[in-house]
Amino acid sequence: MSTPDRVAPAVSVEHLTVRFDTRVALHDVSLEVRPGEFVALAGPNGSGKTSLLRVLLGFLPPDEGSASLFGTPVSDLSVRERARRVAWVPQEELVRDDIPIFEYVLYGRYSRLEPFGGESDEDRDIAMQVLTDVGLADRAEDGILSISGGERQRATLARALAQDSPILLLDEPTSHLDIGHQLDLLDRVRRLSHSRNVTVIAAMHDLNLAARYADRIFVLSRGRAYVDGPPTAVLSEDLLGRVWGVAADLRKDPRSGTPYLVPHHLIGQPRPSGIPPEWGPVHVVGGGGAASRYLRALTDQGFRLTTGALHLLDSDTEAAEALGIPAAVEVPFAPLGDEVRAAHRRLLAAARAIVVTPFLVGPSNVANLEDLAPFVRTTPTFLLTRPPGVAWDFTGGRATDLEGQLRREGGRTVPGLELLLGALGSVLETAPNRGSDSASTAAG
Repeated sequence: MSTPDRVAPAVSVEHLTVRFDTRVALHDVSLEVRPGEFVALAGPNGSGKTSLLRVLLGFLPPDEGSASLFGTPVSDLSVRERARRVAWVPQEELVRDDIPIFEYVLYGRYSRLEPFGGESDEDRDIAMQVLTDVGLADRAEDGILSISGGERQRATLARALAQDSPILLLDEPTSHLDIGHQLDLLDRVRRLSHSRNVTVIAAMHDLNLAARYADRIFVLSRGRAYVDGPPTAVLSEDLLGRVWGVAADLRKDPRSGTPYLVPHHLIGQPRPSGIPPEWGPVHVVGGGGAASRYLRALTDQGFRLTTGALHLLDSDTEAAEALGIPAAVEVPFAPLGDEVRAAHRRLLAAARAIVVTPFLVGPSNVANLEDLAPFVRTTPTFLLTRPPGVAWDFTGGRATDLEGQLRREGGRTVPGLELLLGALGSVLETAPNRGSDSASTAAG
């Protein structure tokens, strides 16, 4: 029997190619995983994630290349030796017999039993310990079919841990689980990985969960290695667009610094009829998060936008930065200064239409409404309806008077996004085009 070489990488895949008749599932894939590392395999359906796991398990022989576990080729290991090196949590498992959860988990000790021998007290102690580790010790005598899907997935994890193998492979471990059970399971996997120095390789569809829990993300696309690295280096808007065909905004969790993606539409999704691409510029006035929804929706529909005046650290400012929208921006918490107001007026002058979102108005940003007055007479201006019963004017009535003035001088009230899109389409068909470079110049 061969003994794992702990100096060698836990998993080494070199120039791996797997074919199913004429279809290539994996092509020239190489991957190295260190002991104790948590690597997420990511990629669209059919990208080769499960095929790679099956090669590591010895279920699928490669057509070219090799796969090794602690320096020993998978093909050289017996079934028992593989089970002692690799534990497996499948995406789902058909369980027919309602055996006690303890007995189900005890199956994981099979590869450790002597030939023709039964379970020892040590085996039973280990089974109970892993049930404790996954929070199921109090359910040990319950039938495996009597527990919820999330609890059953934890029981499957416990059975894999009972193998006491240095490598743990998981295929979509959070599928069919609600968000609470997803976080619970991955918290346990990561904690157990670090406390036991277990190497974890998990195929995962959710990139945000992968970024939160994995040390590295290895992305496959059409059977080929696309990118490999820590989440901060791998997650990007470009990645989601090129590999998944989805447009997204990249954000960072302010507490942990972990990146995450906010998808918002399929690339190449048909636009509504009557909305040609790159109409604009349309200037959006907002603040305090009121404009973000409209910035994203109008960008998705092909409108070229500007926005302002906003404050640094405002969520509307972050949305504009993520979408590449020129903006007039002031320092946080300060009244809009002369320089920023001048930049805002330049954006207004360059606009072919103006949209005023239902932002809260106070002394620091009431100048946004003041600066609109000269433009509402000449530029189509749309004021989105404010939600009823929500206080918004914190200027002692000055903002209410200014909005009333904007309506009297030609501003049109629009009750929602769909009607806004239609109204913008109508006016931009006839409004003069003021050029594609004027907005960027005005914001500078």
